[in-house]
Amino acid sequence: MYLPESDYLVPDWPVPPTVRALCSTRRGGLSSGPYAGLNLGLHVGDNAQTVHANRARLQAAMGLPAVFIDQVHGTTMADIAADSRHALQADGAWTRQAGVACTVMVADCLPVLLCEPSGQWVAAAHAGWRGLLGSQGQGILEAAVATFGVSQAHPLMAWLGPCIGPQAFEVGDEVRAAFVETADQAAACFTASVHGKWLADLPGLARQRLRALGITRIYGNDGGQDWCTVSNPLRFFSHRRDGVSGRMAAAIWRVG
Repeated sequence: MYLPESDYLVPDWPVPPTVRALCSTRRGGLSSGPYAGLNLGLHVGDNAQTVHANRARLQAAMGLPAVFIDQVHGTTMADIAADSRHALQADGAWTRQAGVACTVMVADCLPVLLCEPSGQWVAAAHAGWRGLLGSQGQGILEAAVATFGVSQAHPLMAWLGPCIGPQAFEVGDEVRAAFVETADQAAACFTASVHGKWLADLPGLARQRLRALGITRIYGNDGGQDWCTVSNPLRFFSHRRDGVSGRMAAAIWRVG
């Protein structure tokens, strides 16, 4: 799963050879202090010049430009191209063009990468619990899948990156109730905590949502501790753990 020589997670999934993807870790960058490592977020208080240098390192590793969006825990998907401006307000990006990376930033929320079987269409989604829940059962994953315009006869592939794990993600009654109201099976992704709250399985909830959309080819984060941003401070940034933190990025793109 993890490639220490490159400081990136490279998804292990059967996408066409024209599709590439990666997820950064906190290793390998120029930032210091609470942002130490490869912080890619301009909005967290780090030195802007350093962040731009870190982003340049990421894009050099990919070999093409990335479009960084302004994420607001919503359900909007942006259609991007190589000349798209940064800071488009959205929580996901999709493209049919080669040579540009759909990119989302995370520091506990779940990054989800999507690809259709021919590799002509790719997308990345930022799935915190608010965006995942959405409204009336329509969240960021439903919005992302809708951009592909495919039927269940042509299932997509999904890869889930690192996020806050089910052993660390404590939420209140209202969060559990909102998910269970949308789908009864969501109750299985919540376990009572010792603090009178609930431990939520964010990747488990995402897998449920994807399966409901007809997507069964799901790879990556299985809820294990190795994927937990909170539990791995040397590998991952975590806002929940540190309060002030850098941001990682997950990206997917076409090369042809």
